Amino acid sequence: MPEIGFAGGDGCELSATVLGQGPPMVLLHAGGPDRRSLLPLARLLRDRHTLVLPDIRGYGASVCADPSRHTWRRYTEDLFSLLDHLELERAAVGGTGLGSTISLRAALHRPERVARVVLIGVEDIEDDDAKAAEIEFLDAFAARASSHGLNAAWEPILAGFPPVVGAMVRDAIPRSDPASVIAAAAIGRDRSFADVTELGAVVAPTLVIPGTDWRHPRALAERCAETIPNGVLAPVAVSPDLRTAEDLARRVAPSIRDFLAGLPAPPAG
Repeated sequence: MPEIGFAGGDGCELSATVLGQGPPMVLLHAGGPDRRSLLPLARLLRDRHTLVLPDIRGYGASVCADPSRHTWRRYTEDLFSLLDHLELERAAVGGTGLGSTISLRAALHRPERVARVVLIGVEDIEDDDAKAAEIEFLDAFAARASSHGLNAAWEPILAGFPPVVGAMVRDAIPRSDPASVIAAAAIGRDRSFADVTELGAVVAPTLVIPGTDWRHPRALAERCAETIPNGVLAPVAVSPDLRTAEDLARRVAPSIRDFLAGLPAPPAG
């Protein structure tokens, strides 16, 4: 699988994997795992699509230990820097958790470059009180990671998530730079969206695959699908019976494949 390096808009050195052939799709992992968490899904789609799997800055090989460089604007710019590097004018984008938020922001800010959107477990969009709680939550995670390491920092969090999330996070820890992951917790101080109603401006066809935990609530997924003009709720969900990245891939790939059917190839040259 070819691995590529590219630079974010601020010069941060980032890394991605490319596989498959056909109309392009960028798959963005959740916060905690790295790009390898989505390789099983990419392998099920690569017969019809070119899959591009970046490590989001802060995770895997995309090391960024400066908290001030972890913002939603930077994450979104990184996605378009990747498309520019690959000379892609337009692509489908999608992701899990953190990656779903970046996908939505990309579709809002550069709609001409986003062909379709796939959201797997939409991250909560907080009101003011919930946002304050998130900042406290991520600050506590960073403090535990600094004093006791990443494994200790993650364990009390993973108890509240489906087993598949824990499996993907634990798999990624040995490939993670601790200072970089700690810095990435600063994203909690930025705000992705003020309200779900902002998603009414997303024009790209959007597939919403619900989560089932407190951080990726099903009710939010349903509201997103209702709010996005071309949104559709998938008949499957990220449920507690899923235990591995392969389980997740097998669950969601058929719906994604059907949704992406007919996506045109990019123009030659």
